[in-house]
Amino acid sequence: MNQAVPPGKTLLTPFNIISGIILLIGGIITILRFTQGIGAVTNLDDTNPWGIWIGFDLLCGVALAAGGYVTCAACYIFGLKKFRCAVRPAILTAFLGYALVVLALHYDVGRPWRLPFPIFVSQGTSSILFEVALCVFLYLTVLLLEFSPVVFEWLNWKGARYLIGKVSMVLVIFGIILSTLHQSSLGALFLIAPSKLHPLWHSGYIAVYFFISSIFAGMSMVIAEHMLVARFLHDKIDAEHNIESNTVALGFAKAAAFLMAGYVMIQIIGIAMDNDWKYLGTGWGLWYLTEIVGFVVLPAGFYAVGVRERNVKLIRWTSFWVVSGIVLNRLNVSLVAFNWQLPLDQRYFPSFMEIMTTVFIITLGVVIYKFIVVRMPVLHGHPDYPDDHH
Repeated sequence: MNQAVPPGKTLLTPFNIISGIILLIGGIITILRFTQGIGAVTNLDDTNPWGIWIGFDLLCGVALAAGGYVTCAACYIFGLKKFRCAVRPAILTAFLGYALVVLALHYDVGRPWRLPFPIFVSQGTSSILFEVALCVFLYLTVLLLEFSPVVFEWLNWKGARYLIGKVSMVLVIFGIILSTLHQSSLGALFLIAPSKLHPLWHSGYIAVYFFISSIFAGMSMVIAEHMLVARFLHDKIDAEHNIESNTVALGFAKAAAFLMAGYVMIQIIGIAMDNDWKYLGTGWGLWYLTEIVGFVVLPAGFYAVGVRERNVKLIRWTSFWVVSGIVLNRLNVSLVAFNWQLPLDQRYFPSFMEIMTTVFIITLGVVIYKFIVVRMPVLHGHPDYPDDHH
């Protein structure tokens, strides 16, 4: 107890108080959801069966958790060992992100106890949703194994730590393959809804859009995450991580700027292939251009300037801009531009309890993240494994 609460410190911090209130409200809503049914807490209906729990919790959550496979690929596949310090925080963020996505699905699915059915009972192998479910299930398992060395070091289980280290490269490769599949397939889910999704967002290339955007989303999330950690948990970061984090920010910003430029070009190709130019002059077109120019083109330019000037501070603030753009894109595809032809009074808008459930899930992730990094060797090297931490 003395270790958890050092002398002179108290548990009644603003973070703990606010988090506690949110978790309490979320717990009450959770009880209502699973005792009174999904209709008691949401504005979902047959016309709008997917709401904020899918649009934000799942689509945004999976995209922003892409830092795990992106960082592992950079460090282990492309041999950029200077990015080693970002691997463990990225894997932790990815693992928590995917775990919370699965948690959110329990709220959204009418009969959550049937979630394992597509994998273990009745495989609908011709369905894109089956591929997404299988990949997420397998990748969550891979992330757990990839993060297990941190736990083994914390527990001082040297034998288990040694064994998992022997298969780490296999896990990395498998994780990258699975991420490539399901990041793109989440976009492909919307291929079956050309009459519901606005033509500017619906495209035969939507799977490619989702995959490419997940890469620069993951990179931006890694940069933004370190800025937050350095601000609020700076005493848990060692000198090596602090120094290498600047290298990570510069490297990822440079790669993200190129990827974002390519993403814009593919968007233009998609519009040209479907001959959707006429929509650009409408109100929907203005909103689409706001997303593409305001949250892709401009931040890509700021990333490029930040790299040229070696301005890490500019890069880190820009990373939040890019993360906001990813959230905007996923919400546009799943909510804003979905059922766009319906009158406003028939359009979906999340209820207060839906929004609070999402806030509850995010807060739960932040609390667990803080609990882990305060206690385990995530942001610093373990003294018994000086050459192994990554």
